[in-house]
Amino acid sequence: MAKLEQNYESIVIFSTKLGEEGIKAAVEKFTAMISKNAQMESVDEWGKRRLAYAINYETEGYYVMFTFKSAPSFPAELDRVYKITDGVMRSMIIAKED
Repeated sequence: MAKLEQNYESIVIFSTKLGEEGIKAAVEKFTAMISKNAQMESVDEWGKRRLAYAINYETEGYYVMFTFKSAPSFPAELDRVYKITDGVMRSMIIAKED
């Protein structure tokens, strides 16, 4: 029998070119989206970190980790929105083992 809900972790790297206000707005946007479609467990802002390699000529990014529980269909939609959102340099969604 398939499980209705799965635990997920999502790490997003936002461009520092967004500025503090832009990053804050982007984090709030995704926090609201995840809260609406899933059971949010935590939002862990790691802050500005140096990247291992330059992405679009940028050497720093703002890291945020979201932990949530949702139906298996939601992460695909979340990933789609990450890809079309300006300022998201990289994102990854991982299904966690129980």
